[in-house]
Amino acid sequence: MMALDPFYPIFDHVSWIERLVPLGIRLVQLRIKDEPQTTLRAQIRAAREICSTHHCQLIVNDYWKLALDEGCDFIHLGQEDLDEADLDAIHAGGLKLGVSSHDEAELDRALRVDPAYIALGPVYPTILKKMKWHQQGLPRVGEWKSKIGAIPLVGIGGMSVERAPGVFEAGADIVSVVTDITLNRNPAERVREWLTATREFAR
Repeated sequence: MMALDPFYPIFDHVSWIERLVPLGIRLVQLRIKDEPQTTLRAQIRAAREICSTHHCQLIVNDYWKLALDEGCDFIHLGQEDLDEADLDAIHAGGLKLGVSSHDEAELDRALRVDPAYIALGPVYPTILKKMKWHQQGLPRVGEWKSKIGAIPLVGIGGMSVERAPGVFEAGADIVSVVTDITLNRNPAERVREWLTATREFAR
């Protein structure tokens, strides 16, 4: 399995990537919703160039066709995205694939698509979006890791710098964060705190 950085922020606009990746982020997701194709393409292209310059692994959420077109090499798909994705084309195009999971059935499905990582969430309650799943808790993190073995496990949902060590100790290889950065009064300083807090967990 490829080595992925333990700190994995997710941003909804390339401006965040432009602003924060140069601080030392090595793994980032661009997750844009409900924008025209021209906007999506432009943001993906710009994000790829920024990440290439700063030696950061870019992961594009959902839009696998655009990711292929723009020369990206890694995508993330939720379970609903898997319903519509052409997995043969994704693998033929050389795209690495991260997959979300929330229960046993989704984990089984994720394991069948040759994932580069599997995400489990929400580990803690999250304000990001309404979800039908309640918080998974730290014991579930350990359970998932025991099931997936060498595949990197991403813990997501309600993450903060303070909670991160416990999530790693429970079995996660990577911690993914959204609002703890984007809603912070000083996002750049918070990123620096995250980088300091997660470096010791790099594999």
